[in-house]
Amino acid sequence: MRSSHPRSAAVAALVATALATGLLAGSADAAEGAVSADPIRIHDIQGTTRISPLNGKPVTDVEGIVTGVRTYGSRGFWIQDPDADDNDATSEGVFVFTNAVPTVAVGDAVKVSGTVGEYIPGGLTSGNQSVTQISKPTVTVVSSGNALPEATAINEYTVPAEYAPAGDQAAGGSINGLTLEPARYALDHYESLEGMNVKIGTSRVVGATDPYAELWVTVKGWENTAKRGGTVYGSYESQNTGRLQIQQLAPLAQQPFPVANVGDRLTGTTEGPLDFNQFGGYTLVARTLGTVKAGTLAPEKTKPQAEQELAVATYNVENLDPTDPQEKFDALAKAVVENLASPDVLALEEIQDDNGAKNDGTVSAEQTLAKFTAAISAAGGPAYQWRTVNPEDKKDGGEPGGNIRQVFLFNPARVSFTERAPGDAVTATGVTKVNGKAALSHSPGRVDPANPAWADSRKPLAGEFVFRGKTVFVIANHFGSKGGDEGLTSHHQPPVRSSEAKRLQQAQAVNGFVKQILAEDKNANVLVLGDINDFEFSATTDALADGGALYPAIKSLPKAERYSYVYQGNAQVLDQILTSPAIKKFTYDSVHINAEFSAQNSDHDPQVLRFRP
Repeated sequence: MRSSHPRSAAVAALVATALATGLLAGSADAAEGAVSADPIRIHDIQGTTRISPLNGKPVTDVEGIVTGVRTYGSRGFWIQDPDADDNDATSEGVFVFTNAVPTVAVGDAVKVSGTVGEYIPGGLTSGNQSVTQISKPTVTVVSSGNALPEATAINEYTVPAEYAPAGDQAAGGSINGLTLEPARYALDHYESLEGMNVKIGTSRVVGATDPYAELWVTVKGWENTAKRGGTVYGSYESQNTGRLQIQQLAPLAQQPFPVANVGDRLTGTTEGPLDFNQFGGYTLVARTLGTVKAGTLAPEKTKPQAEQELAVATYNVENLDPTDPQEKFDALAKAVVENLASPDVLALEEIQDDNGAKNDGTVSAEQTLAKFTAAISAAGGPAYQWRTVNPEDKKDGGEPGGNIRQVFLFNPARVSFTERAPGDAVTATGVTKVNGKAALSHSPGRVDPANPAWADSRKPLAGEFVFRGKTVFVIANHFGSKGGDEGLTSHHQPPVRSSEAKRLQQAQAVNGFVKQILAEDKNANVLVLGDINDFEFSATTDALADGGALYPAIKSLPKAERYSYVYQGNAQVLDQILTSPAIKKFTYDSVHINAEFSAQNSDHDPQVLRFRP
């Protein structure tokens, strides 16, 4: 029923956005195209921008050869006009959305009538580009067994070095209305091939096979190469233009997807239509899939700390709770002992409460920690003790009912924990002096938990440790996630990174607390660590380091080794350890045991820092 109330501001804003980015039909260009006397060809539908000039218009008897059929997910098929025009900006392929399982076959020559539309994977507010398609189709098969249009090669010579044009500020920063320049910008190049039959040759895997049967390769083997074979995302301007997502057209029941790790090679020719989806952007949906040739990548093992070195580590253990299989506990425990060399202090992120995601008010994590520390002992590790502050129920974000929190594990044979009036979820620890030296008022305690920066987010956990008579302050963090940020392939260029605002406030709060400690003792040993959820070059990291209070220790590594996470084929930093000025000499290791591998115990790589207080 149509509402009699005025349209809401939110709806008006969405419509304004759609108009600005060209996603609503009715333009003069569309009308002009629709009344053209010539038969409508696929390149007429695609046009020279990201939005079809015929968006919202009916088309009749559009001819093409079927180059791919998808029988699952977004069901439909791709057609391509073998008779291309002379404009590189116009694609010769288009997706036909059938909804039902298509009845055509690859090699069919067809005539398609239907409605041209722009489908936005993830919805209008996602920032994603749209896929030009024909929907509600009527399909006539003219002939079968035709040769396919020759696949267009995507390689290091065809993909431009520059990633994307700057967005049109008159259209809210959108690039949707800009004429494509496929020889100048990588995103324009891929868009000019949307829906077309494309191919790649032997390419290096830069994103391991994930649970959704997809992997990432690079067609530019030299582009920001990581030491172990990935592609490093080292700045907001290093998007890595050669990255491409690979899926397959064949259903998994018919053809299992290959398992690949970073550094493996997808050999031979991989060929199929170029699609666009919300979980990675431009994707080669392989009709013919190359063969994975395994590399030699193995999980790393860090160097054990010397007798006089304190080893402090951070590890996001990905929603660990007692309902997880024992195999996960054992694998994580083995990693702590064998790959991290049993660090003296280990800050854990994403420890869930005693019944995991069951939402019943439980906040204690005693069972989770007892099970984990027992597994570490069984793996030959130390008898770790733990300290934490239980969160308030449903106040710290994460999986509903899971009540994730940070936890300190420490080896009492090597380091002691200084207990000072342990705080609770809502009590802030402060900085005081004891015997003329800086001390925490609550240890363990939470940093500034009432600050709005921590609303629905994990509050920092601070603790005081003593190693060989020296006090070390450790602050464990799990900053707000990147949820809500637009992807690199967004139609806004640069993409909107809305989640940064909260992390910036969180970083400022932690930086302010560290400065309080340093005001009492400029030579205090302070380590800030955890899942910072942001890059070493980000405003978040800059705010943490403000005033020289902290140094991002991962910057001590060569650029080719700076990463703890792999996302959409980009090896990047999310997990960090930062040091106060007194910690002048240290060794740092991002221990790569998960992010590059299809088989993961967590999606994060742990970080270890060793120094002599």
